[in-house]
Amino acid sequence: MTTSDTAPFTPHWLALREDADAAARAADLLGPLREHLAGASGGGPLVVRDLGCGTGSMGRWLSGSLPGPQHWILHDHDPALLTLAAASLTALTAGGGPVTAETREGDLTRLTAADLAGTSLVTASALLDLLTADETDALAATCTAAGVPVLFGLSVVGEVELGPADPLDADITAAFNAHQRRSAGGRALLGPDALDVAARAFTRHGATVTTRPSPWRLGADDSALTAEWLRGWVGAAVEQDPGLAAPAQAYLRRRLADCAAGRLTAVVGHGDLLALPGGGAR
Repeated sequence: MTTSDTAPFTPHWLALREDADAAARAADLLGPLREHLAGASGGGPLVVRDLGCGTGSMGRWLSGSLPGPQHWILHDHDPALLTLAAASLTALTAGGGPVTAETREGDLTRLTAADLAGTSLVTASALLDLLTADETDALAATCTAAGVPVLFGLSVVGEVELGPADPLDADITAAFNAHQRRSAGGRALLGPDALDVAARAFTRHGATVTTRPSPWRLGADDSALTAEWLRGWVGAAVEQDPGLAAPAQAYLRRRLADCAAGRLTAVVGHGDLLALPGGGAR
């Protein structure tokens, strides 16, 4: 599996969403993570694997909250994104120490416990909803077998609240969620079910799991992101349900007009997951 099977993660889109992502991330998960990493430290640099790293936004957000020095191993299918991510991370410092990076191009679902030897943390953003149940279970098994903690952020959960409300909101949301759960290349994507499926998988394999909501909260200052998100959201809904094409076209015009005028607010549901070696969930 590669993320190219499911979505065009362009540098433009990733840059648009980075501030909203940073504001949404469940920062209260960092305390337990830091405590675990401090207890497991072997004295060398923290080794972090970022799965589906994109341009490196997770590293830019997370590296300053963890002790240094750090070495990031960046996984993605797109070599151009890997180049951007590595360049941005190596310009950072963390905990008074340097941040170094290396890149790995290819299929991140094929990672084994042996591959994770020496890894301090596995992390990812907006990844779980692009996986299947079997891929998620395999990833949970791999990470827990290796004894590596996991921090996964910003998985879609299928909840959208727009203001002011529109009669077509529910239909567009339902069609988009069905699109997220579609079969792509013979793979049944988890979409908005991903966070719950992942939490159960990590728990089943012996991890202590904590989940937190991490919604985007978009207003007048986020109009560029909101407009781009609306186009993609409505477009995916129509792709899933072509019968929505005519009403959705008018709906999108109304919503974009509201967005341009600063009248539109959006709460787009996501969730974060922390899985630490040890049993239980909360």
